[in-house]
Amino acid sequence: MSAIKLNVRDAGTLVGLVIIFVVFSFLSPVFFTVPNLLNILQQSSLNAAIALGMTLVIISAGIDLSVGPTAALSAVLGASLMVSGVPVPIAVLGALCIGSLGGLFNGVLIAYAGLQPFIVTLGSLSLYRALSLIYTGGNPIFGIPAEFRAFMNGSLFGIPSSILIVASIALILWVVLNKTPLGEYIFAVGGNEEAARVCSVPVAKTKVAVYMISGFLASVAGLVLVGRLGAADPTLGNLWELDAIAAAAIGGASLMGGKGSIIGTILGAVILGALRNGLTLLNIQAFYQLLATGLIIIVAMLIDRATRGK
Repeated sequence: MSAIKLNVRDAGTLVGLVIIFVVFSFLSPVFFTVPNLLNILQQSSLNAAIALGMTLVIISAGIDLSVGPTAALSAVLGASLMVSGVPVPIAVLGALCIGSLGGLFNGVLIAYAGLQPFIVTLGSLSLYRALSLIYTGGNPIFGIPAEFRAFMNGSLFGIPSSILIVASIALILWVVLNKTPLGEYIFAVGGNEEAARVCSVPVAKTKVAVYMISGFLASVAGLVLVGRLGAADPTLGNLWELDAIAAAAIGGASLMGGKGSIIGTILGAVILGALRNGLTLLNIQAFYQLLATGLIIIVAMLIDRATRGK
């Protein structure tokens, strides 16, 4: 029954996305063109990567405010390894490990020390950002190897690499969330933690796992951006956590825990990307874009409140 409700919510999000596309297609002749659609998907891919990890955290009734600084810390470390001559695959692995370790740190404090996710990740937000700035002296890292930049800026059958990477991640997470015991545990912990514990669900390990996944995906997003820009900036990822929460919420994830979907989050990320792209094409100033984004999030929360428990 819950799966039917979830599908209905995803369908509602898809309808919202279609409405945005139809409206902007009438308002701008450039909007509904293949290059611009690929641009929307490419711009949405970074937000989607972060939001997918955030979705798992939110379903488990948590929050991760440290994803942006985690992406920055992973990016500067990976970039510095590449620039110093370390083979690209090893440098990438090192960056992914840093992101996962950041998530592990958050998860252990939340799951085993009993601290609130908001407080822990708020502290990590400052901690990881400070480490990035200290490590780089506040300066961007240039000289990213050409092969890494070529891969991240490449394409397959005309589809940019970043879109293919995020699509692959989304498929894997969909399987994890819907077809594995870990997925069942995440929904159980978010729905009713005490009941999950009584049913022998490994609550603490599940929480640690979702924060590690969130940190890992933050590092993926950081590396993708480094490849596209050709540099690693320690201030990278500023306010990414808000976009990730927004995409998950628009896609149907409940901040109360126990609800959310991978498809919905992808649609939510694309809605945000399409909205910003369309408003930019119409020369709408950035603060009105922020206003529109905020209104959409509030509407998504009202819908969640209205449908919760039905």
